Amino acid sequence: MINTLRHQQSLSEPIRWILGIAFTFLIALLGYFLAMVPGFKLTGQLASAILIAIAYRQVAGYPEWLRKGITFSSKKLLRFAIILYGIKLNVSMILQDGLPILLLGALVIAFALLSSVWLSKVMNANKSITLLLGAGTGICGAAAIAAVAPIVEAKEEDTAIGVGIIALFGTIFSIGYTILRPFLPLTSSEYGVWSGISLHEVAHVALAAAPGGETALAMGLLAKLGRVFLLVPVCFLFMYLMKRKNKGTQQKVAFPWFLVGFVIMSLAGTFLLGPIIPFSDSAMNVVTEITTWCLTAAMVGLGLSVSLKDLKNKALKPMAIITIVSITLSLVTFFIVKWFY
Repeated sequence: MINTLRHQQSLSEPIRWILGIAFTFLIALLGYFLAMVPGFKLTGQLASAILIAIAYRQVAGYPEWLRKGITFSSKKLLRFAIILYGIKLNVSMILQDGLPILLLGALVIAFALLSSVWLSKVMNANKSITLLLGAGTGICGAAAIAAVAPIVEAKEEDTAIGVGIIALFGTIFSIGYTILRPFLPLTSSEYGVWSGISLHEVAHVALAAAPGGETALAMGLLAKLGRVFLLVPVCFLFMYLMKRKNKGTQQKVAFPWFLVGFVIMSLAGTFLLGPIIPFSDSAMNVVTEITTWCLTAAMVGLGLSVSLKDLKNKALKPMAIITIVSITLSLVTFFIVKWFY
């Protein structure tokens, strides 16, 4: 054991940095394979990888000698993944065809955030985790949590817990939607809008809306992308609130430059890639895969910071809150879509 530690410490810093990054991708790969196992298939690679990372931390402890590489994944790769995520957002489609859905999306985000914050005060829950869960529920799941977390100065452990919970709840709700779909008095278009306006992740919307047919899937993704579109203004709102909170102190709020990259990629994906620069579906799939792997590796880095000793005290009340918010959101948006859409 002592010889192993000496060998680890004898490695140069750049080598340990590379090995730390490689370690997060190794667990991401294990998560990929775990997601193929029945029972884990619906949770997806990201949630599976986080579970493995958390389990590793409890059994083997945090690999301190790899800390710099792991931190690079959890911070730099995370921002890179969010920037790449922007390429999926077709700005012109949302502005041309989705303005009513965009307005509904804004109301959904406001409801999710405000109700989560209010319930956290009423139930005396962990404010950081609850706020992140509110953002993930209202906007776009893990990507929203990852974008909001550094702005509101959330701990890495809280971010990882939030991502894990949102992945779990999104999966449960999307499965519930597919079970309920045949019994709901909704057209394919209405069902798609309802799925897209109320479910957590883009993947969850696709999972729930696909059984409703092509129309349901198209409307679901349009509604979901409308909420993704609002990620940037919401993040800048949080930045403004944090500046007000820190006013009069020496603490400064770092400008989220990765959101500028997100906007640039969104504009490039809308107006350059395809219309001007040839960009095939297969190329888009490659970008999507890179985004998924980088985001998963980043979440592994965050998952390695989670201590289960603190999880029980920190996560139970936020989970109860997000259950209430998600169920209420599903019910309210169902009636809105049915009566007004």
